[in-house]
Amino acid sequence: MAVTIKDVAKLANVAPSTVSRVIANNPRISERTKQKVREAMEQLGYHPNFIARSLANQSTRVLGLVLP
Repeated sequence: MAVTIKDVAKLANVAPSTVSRVIANNPRISERTKQKVREAMEQLGYHPNFIARSLANQSTRVLGLVLP
C-alpha cells in the first residue's frame, strides 16, 4: 500500500495540511517542522504523486510536440 500524507503527518506528529505545506515549501512553516516532516517522509519512503497534484492544479506542465 502506498504511503500517504496522513501517514507522514502521523509519524511527524503534525497535521496533514502541514505536510502539504512542507511539500509546497510554504514560508510560514518553521525550519524545525520542515526538517521533522522531511525526515518522516524519508523514513517512510514517501514521494509526492505528481499525477494527483496535476489533477488538483488542473495543470500538467506537459508540452506536446507533433512532427510530420
